[in-house]
Amino acid sequence: MKIKYFYQQLLSHVGVIVIAILILSLLFSHFIENLIYQDKIDELTAYGKNVLADLEQNYDSESILQEYGHVLAGRDIQYSLFDPSSAIIYSTGRGARIKLEAEEWEKIRDGYTVVVKQDYKRFNEGVTFVLLPYLRQGQFVGGILLASPIKGSRDIISQINQDLFYTALVAVAVALLLSWILSAFHVRRIKRLQEATSLIAKRDYSVRIPSSDFDEIGELSKDFNQMVGTLERSMEEIERLENRRRQFMADVSHELRTPLTTIRGVIDGIRNQMIPETEKERAMLMASQETKRLIRLVNENLDYEKIRSNQIKLHKENLLLSEVMEVIRDQLEIQAEEKDNQIILEVDNDVQVYADYDRLTQILINITKNSIQFTEKGIITLRGRMAEGKTVIEIEDNGIGMDPREIKKIWHRFYKAMVSRTNNPYGEFGLGLSIVKQLVQLHDGQIDVESEQGEGTIFTLIFPFEK
Repeated sequence: MKIKYFYQQLLSHVGVIVIAILILSLLFSHFIENLIYQDKIDELTAYGKNVLADLEQNYDSESILQEYGHVLAGRDIQYSLFDPSSAIIYSTGRGARIKLEAEEWEKIRDGYTVVVKQDYKRFNEGVTFVLLPYLRQGQFVGGILLASPIKGSRDIISQINQDLFYTALVAVAVALLLSWILSAFHVRRIKRLQEATSLIAKRDYSVRIPSSDFDEIGELSKDFNQMVGTLERSMEEIERLENRRRQFMADVSHELRTPLTTIRGVIDGIRNQMIPETEKERAMLMASQETKRLIRLVNENLDYEKIRSNQIKLHKENLLLSEVMEVIRDQLEIQAEEKDNQIILEVDNDVQVYADYDRLTQILINITKNSIQFTEKGIITLRGRMAEGKTVIEIEDNGIGMDPREIKKIWHRFYKAMVSRTNNPYGEFGLGLSIVKQLVQLHDGQIDVESEQGEGTIFTLIFPFEK
């Protein structure tokens, strides 16, 4: 059987309150009843002791008994005086017909007071009575019984119980209203969580719900919002990775298809003797260049995976930065001349860098090639200096630059700053700068980029130096 949470909350709240009110009402009613009866018993006992005290001073005084009879009659109290054999020697009201039980008489003979809160048999009505022993000079000479109808006490108790009942009804009504409001409030908050969860199940990660530190539901809402935020970022990252994966596959298909087609064409041409003898050397050179290009593409991906899995071992040593930069210039000079670019070195002969030679060369070639590809009829400047115990390397170009909003994205794997370009500026598959950053971090260094569209780009690399 399904019971809504709202009704569970309502029943639990009201149930607890009703049970608490019932228990308190019963305890209070019992307390009041005992208090009233005890007050009546104390009153009867006090009058009885006063009568006995006066009789002890003058036992035969009929006037004393009559005087007390008038006084007690005004209080609706009857009394009877017994001799040692339990025979009534004086009585007011209906006390003359009362018969004491042997057990009760034995108790007062032993000096005990007998108290009965409610008796309905011997007085033809409900009464409270007290039976006290009558002692004279330490000798038992009889007893005195004082009785008062319980009707007055019952009326008071009934009135109190009635007032208590109405109070309990009002309390239950108020509790029901408050429980209804509180339950509706909590259920509405839980309903919001449920609706938000349903939206998330439908892949809507923009949903948020109000949160607070008021209670656990508020904290749950805050955790829920944090979870949704994490899911949203994760889904965005997954979507970005999926887009990059698709772009990567497209790039791979394009980049690999071109050299493979060229190599296959050369092989088929030579095999079918479709290439003249004078062109064979040029065709073989083209096939060799395309083969090297394929190897470079594969190695670039392998390098990235090795770096990610910490499989790269660095052999760092103190290197003369000027010698390394001269190697970079020599390797890329022809490529720079093809775009009418000039590579300039600004580095002192004594500047050193503590790095792995092969990986440092890889870093500088990647960045310099990037500058060459984005610069036409310009200047690429390679600078090096020492500053505060560190080696600072700058690679600056006056090319087309890039949008500052794209700077953070260029380190992502497969990212292309300008998708519309035929030539990928960041390595064959957009892996070049991602590899560069990983390699710099392996050297405990850092790399920063400053760029503006139409103003060129500056890459700044900082390597810690060890003597």
